[in-house]
Amino acid sequence: MENIKTKIVEICRRLHDRNMLAAADGNVSFKENENKIWITPTGQTKAFMDDSQLACLTQDNEIVSGRPSSERKLHLAIYQNCPTAKAVVHAHPPHAIAWSLAFSELKELPYKSLPEVILATGKIPIVPYARPGSDEMGSSLLPFLPQHKILIMQKHGAVAWGESLDEAYRGLERVEHIAYILKLALELKNLKINLDELPSEEISVLFEMRSQMGNFNL
Repeated sequence: MENIKTKIVEICRRLHDRNMLAAADGNVSFKENENKIWITPTGQTKAFMDDSQLACLTQDNEIVSGRPSSERKLHLAIYQNCPTAKAVVHAHPPHAIAWSLAFSELKELPYKSLPEVILATGKIPIVPYARPGSDEMGSSLLPFLPQHKILIMQKHGAVAWGESLDEAYRGLERVEHIAYILKLALELKNLKINLDELPSEEISVLFEMRSQMGNFNL
């Protein structure tokens, strides 16, 4: 069996490398059983953490060892309401957060233009704001569980759960990628195109040169 504690550390570093974590932001957990949930520690920079620093708690929020994340209520709400959940990843993907800041009236990330989103996730709801570390941070998710595996948390971040750490991580990767595509689409739609083109004579010469080059490998 894969070393779960090592895998949690790997996921944290992947999140940091993708700019979805900074400093001590975010948290990752894995549920071995109801009495053993491994979770990242509070106040620790995730990119420079080792597996000896992981904390352990029960599904009823009893601390077994270490100093578990102050946002563990978020993870426990998912484990308690999603029977198939084995892993939870919470991070701060910049573009996903930016959508919840710029369009505070949105109830979900726009998705109807992207077939991959409909097929892979359905909808990606935006959960109303809850104070980090509070009980409400967990309870605010309840209307969206277990039907949604990826959620944007207004003004805060995003969370994804899955039956494996890789699945939960891919949820965060997907929501940030979607948010970035949508941002680019809005920027391009509002762009007044005024590119400084080459003179028409130069363009003709270049196309003639291209025709004489034969097969050209980019």
